[in-house]
Amino acid sequence: MTLICSKGFIPTRFLIAVMIFSACFVTYTVRINISINLIAMVESTRTNAITFESECVVINRKNNTHNLENSEPPKLTSTSDYGVRYNWDSNIQSLILGSYFWGYTITCIPGGILAEKIGPTRTVMMASLISGFLTFIDPFVASWNYIAFILTRFLIGMCGGVVYPCFQCLISHWAPPEEKGKFVSVLLGGSAGTVVTWPVLSIIIENLGWSWSFFLNGGFVIIWSILWILLVSDSPETHPRISEAEKVYIVNSLGTSIKQTKKLPPYKEIACSVPFWALIILHFGSIWGLYFLLTYGPKFLSSVLGFNLGHTGVLAALPYLIRLIVGFISAHIGDLIRKRKIVSTVIVRKCFILFSHIVPGILLLVLILVKCDLTWSIAILILSLGSNGTSTVTNLQNSQDLAPNYAGSLYGIVNCIGATAGFITPVIVGQLTAVNNGLHEWHIMFGITATVYIVSGLVFYIFGSADIQVWNEEEKIENSWKDGIPNLGFDNIDDTTLKIEDKAKESTNGGIGMY
Repeated sequence: MTLICSKGFIPTRFLIAVMIFSACFVTYTVRINISINLIAMVESTRTNAITFESECVVINRKNNTHNLENSEPPKLTSTSDYGVRYNWDSNIQSLILGSYFWGYTITCIPGGILAEKIGPTRTVMMASLISGFLTFIDPFVASWNYIAFILTRFLIGMCGGVVYPCFQCLISHWAPPEEKGKFVSVLLGGSAGTVVTWPVLSIIIENLGWSWSFFLNGGFVIIWSILWILLVSDSPETHPRISEAEKVYIVNSLGTSIKQTKKLPPYKEIACSVPFWALIILHFGSIWGLYFLLTYGPKFLSSVLGFNLGHTGVLAALPYLIRLIVGFISAHIGDLIRKRKIVSTVIVRKCFILFSHIVPGILLLVLILVKCDLTWSIAILILSLGSNGTSTVTNLQNSQDLAPNYAGSLYGIVNCIGATAGFITPVIVGQLTAVNNGLHEWHIMFGITATVYIVSGLVFYIFGSADIQVWNEEEKIENSWKDGIPNLGFDNIDDTTLKIEDKAKESTNGGIGMY
């Protein structure tokens, strides 16, 4: 690794991007393992809303569809022997599924502050070590008391809440403007984590039992944490193996938009920024859809559509594979448009909202119409979440547009509010399915999610911006309050961005590409 970095065969910022991708991957393994594990951990009874035979299996057999007319009623593998089972009803399950996001929400804002104060690299390492250890001991805690199990999930969520602001902080220091989209696209490492985690854990559970899915997952995270601290540095200036040419290129390309500031963000100005509130709403809509399907996608496939546990893991992961691919492609397209200055950055953001928010919402409304058609249900789920992969060009980048100096803190605030969807959706689903876990109840939830998607996208169309805000630089903050009236963030200072990009092109090492 040292040889490769020191000789410049592979740009160091590419390795940083790979490590951020792997960090998102690892973070998601401990976040979403519970969605599969819980199916194997609970008793399959009508009282906890997981039935032996799903509604769609009954309907399709009655209608002689999907070759079920001559088959025996299929049983979910959630009735198999995967280890000890607990009599947790739907409300307890919703608390377990939502507890991660309670902790996640609390630490999102402090995570941004920690990243800018003590450094993102150390913050991610400490959070990962703790979450890995807690995941490892989860089977013992669950056997003791479900409240203690909820508490460990809450603490794992607190660890998870600090890491994404750290990634934004690293990106703001490592990514030249014309490579911003490529860097932000590595945040889809979480989708890769979902693609791998659910099928792999399904295999582990079916062969070794659900306890081992926790043991192996936790051990993997602990080992990865050591690798992270050895390979990643907070900035090009502090990296021990970066070439001087690449360091100069990155520093020059960022220009004056990034300062080595240790001061608190200007919260008063941030709170009065209309574009920032538009970003909050946009991000909330994207996260609502993502977390709803992350938390309850496997349950919908198993308990409503009737797939067994092995198939559930694979099918539930497919939308995230497509989301990952679409995210990378759209990020490259967005960067290409910005590089050639075909349209302004704000036009790029708003055009891609059609695919990241409006199309996913419309597709979920179509999902309601297909009812129990298994092929169309899977296809629409894949297309809906896959289309949301273009969020790498919209809500995942916009904090970098508004204030690169405080990108970590901004994303912490945005993610804090967005993460509330992680515990709101389980409560709603838990209440809707408490008596009956059927198509009608799930269609209500899909309708709510579609509305959130579409409305949040429309709000950003009207109020969103991609201009660097005046409060990004400390010396300009006093000018953002004129006669006691706050500047709401509509001043067009995008010329600053253009000058920074021009400066990057003038760098003598501008030909060093990340990919």
